[in-house]
Amino acid sequence: MAYTACLKGHTVLFTTAIDAINSLSAAQAAGRLKQELRKYTKPALLVLDELGYLPIDKTGADLLFQIISYRYEQGAMAITTNRAFKDWPEIFNNDATLTSAILDRLLHHAQTVVIEGPSYRMKDRIDN
Repeated sequence: MAYTACLKGHTVLFTTAIDAINSLSAAQAAGRLKQELRKYTKPALLVLDELGYLPIDKTGADLLFQIISYRYEQGAMAITTNRAFKDWPEIFNNDATLTSAILDRLLHHAQTVVIEGPSYRMKDRIDN
């Protein structure tokens, strides 16, 4: 999807959720959070990969919310995760209010795609 968007001339940023949080956290510590947020709000498509693979603390959850809130109804997002929506509070430091606000914004105009089956990465594995 991101590749196709690029081919059609759209700007795309692909990053992991943790890398985005770490980048924003460092920018916040350096007093340049607003400038760093533009990096995530400017592209036509933002892809946040691997949401929920690593724990996110309260500060990280708040920073990720800022990206999602700023992009809400402004630009397209694709988020990959292996976690069901019901498990998302665990991703966001067990903050049910923040999780609800994030899901509200993400799901309002969303197309949810559930992919089931064996891992694509394991397709060439040979079992003995």
